[in-house]
Amino acid sequence: MAARDAKRPPVHPGEILREDVLPGLNMPVAAAAKALGVSRQALHRVLAGSAAISPEMALRIGKFCGNGAEVWLRMQAAYDLWHASRRLGARLTSIRTQRAA
Repeated sequence: MAARDAKRPPVHPGEILREDVLPGLNMPVAAAAKALGVSRQALHRVLAGSAAISPEMALRIGKFCGNGAEVWLRMQAAYDLWHASRRLGARLTSIRTQRAA
């Protein structure tokens, strides 16, 4: 497996839904929202990357796609961690790692 370029941000899981899953199913957003049991607005926020995949949404999407909630939560965690590490930047280097005696 090829290593991911650490300088490039991970893809938001909503982008995977928007660009791959829904077109692959030939399913409009309204139909997907109905199938997921969420509002179109809630799904649009996820697809736009302006809302994170919550554990509840991950359960819904995982069931919908048949690949489980963990996949979607891991994608969201990777996305969030990458962006958080960029926001904290040099402040992280000032935190001293503690060792048990």
